[in-house]
Amino acid sequence: MRSQAVARQLAGWAFLVPLVAYLVVCYAYPLFTNIDLSIRNYTVRTFVHGGAPLVGFANYATVFGEPTFRTALVNTVVFTAASLVFQYAIGLAMAVFFARGFRLSATLRALFLVPWLLPLIVSASTWAWLLNSESGLVNAALGMLGVDPVNWLTSPSWSLVSVTIANIWIGIPFNLVILYSGLQNIPREVYEASSLDGASGWQTFRHITFPMLRPVSAITLLLGLVYTLKVFDIIWIMTKGGPSGSSTTLATWSYELGFGNMLPRFGPSAAVGNVLILIALVAGLVYIRVQRKQEAA
Repeated sequence: MRSQAVARQLAGWAFLVPLVAYLVVCYAYPLFTNIDLSIRNYTVRTFVHGGAPLVGFANYATVFGEPTFRTALVNTVVFTAASLVFQYAIGLAMAVFFARGFRLSATLRALFLVPWLLPLIVSASTWAWLLNSESGLVNAALGMLGVDPVNWLTSPSWSLVSVTIANIWIGIPFNLVILYSGLQNIPREVYEASSLDGASGWQTFRHITFPMLRPVSAITLLLGLVYTLKVFDIIWIMTKGGPSGSSTTLATWSYELGFGNMLPRFGPSAAVGNVLILIALVAGLVYIRVQRKQEAA
């Protein structure tokens, strides 16, 4: 009996080995490397051959002291908040609409997944073409309505709006799928009882649908936050963070510091990346705390 128990324990640990190895190789090691980059003064030579001197938090002080940091931080907050609010609101509205069930509902849901399934480079390139100041379809449509052309990608006032619109469009299908699945788990009996009580559609949504979707909504917003914080492809392809840094976020600034010029600044670049990781970690801890409070209640 003892040998069988030991064998089961060994088998359990054997199943854990691939998972632990994956976490170490794909998460722990890159994180450790990024932290090491951020506390050393790496140059191209020391990056290849090693021997970079330890500078502590000097790279973080340098990053926090640069004017671009404030701009990138504000842009990141605006870009992330606007994306989450509109992606969730539109995704929830569409999920409620499709949950009613009608002919071609499944087909239309599948079509709405296309933006999510397309490679980001394709989606970003498409939006860059649509919003082109001279030959874009959006300005052509505005011209037909008598509206002057808008410099969507080259105006400091519109560049962040443009990349945010593109990111919202890409993220709506994800919210639709997750929230639609959450709606399917709400018991039909609850809706039948509210109907018998004479509740209106809005009252049913406010007092039944939305409260019962809170756990699903929380994880949807958390995943959306983590994804949106690290969005790089869309912004870089459409505006490269310009003009004049008007659409620069922490993700694009980190890339620009490390690889966007002839004199890479690996330390500051890694420091900006760690700031993003810290923001995502705080969001995750807040989510766990909120979930525990809800479970306790």
